[in-house]
Amino acid sequence: MDIKRSGSQPSGKGPADYFTGTVRVDPLFKATDPARVVGASVTFEPGARTAWHTHPLGQTLIVTSGFGRVQCEGGPIEEIRPGDVIWFPPGEKHWHGAGPTTAMTHLAIQEALDGKTVDWMEKVSDEQYSAR
Repeated sequence: MDIKRSGSQPSGKGPADYFTGTVRVDPLFKATDPARVVGASVTFEPGARTAWHTHPLGQTLIVTSGFGRVQCEGGPIEEIRPGDVIWFPPGEKHWHGAGPTTAMTHLAIQEALDGKTVDWMEKVSDEQYSAR
């Protein structure tokens, strides 16, 4: 058994190469081999968001607080709220983040394939983020 005590792992800033705005990433768990699941709590300040990206084995988001937005390439922007669970299939290009005036926190759970959990792409422009 391995217990990760609350506050025992330092928070990190979402890297500017992959995020727009202020984002805090709190690691929750990283399974040891042969398991491959990874989880984090991610908090986006108003207007903050990820860049476009995919996950080799998909990703599950569980919104825990606030109000946010998600979008898959070619689809509409969807609003997300606490309790919503979002599944992105493997390879689906998408982004997610806070609403324009409200912060949002979600749990992000994904599996690693050959040690990789995400493929980052271009940033989401202000125009793309604001499109309704």
